Amino acid sequence: MTTVRERMTSHPVICESSDTLADAARKMRDDDIGNVLVRIDGSFGIVTDRDIVVRAIAEGIEPESGTLGDIVSRDLEIAQPDDDLDKVVGKMRERKVRRIPVCENDQPVGILSIGDLAVMRDQRSALADISAAEGNR
Repeated sequence: MTTVRERMTSHPVICESSDTLADAARKMRDDDIGNVLVRIDGSFGIVTDRDIVVRAIAEGIEPESGTLGDIVSRDLEIAQPDDDLDKVVGKMRERKVRRIPVCENDQPVGILSIGDLAVMRDQRSALADISAAEGNR
């Protein structure tokens, strides 16, 4: 059995719900990532680079004043590090999500993304090539 821990990206970036969209975008740029976890009242949500564009900028929310709390996805499927990878992939398919936070003792310890899975499952695929490539800042 392959576990989530074996494939996840460790050390997720965590922001506060009061952080601005611009703050999160800069963290994504600087860390070459496409999402941040967002702390909300003792729980966590997620915001992706696409969320910033589609839920905020396209709706007229200003990046320097709009907050992550304005656009965060809250109803998340969560994986545990020792969960069976195939079962978690099934949940990702079922929920149609590209990323799933990984938590241990109610604290985020990683993110499992379709990029992580592509590198593992078919290293010759275009997605695996893109996911494994160095960032293009």
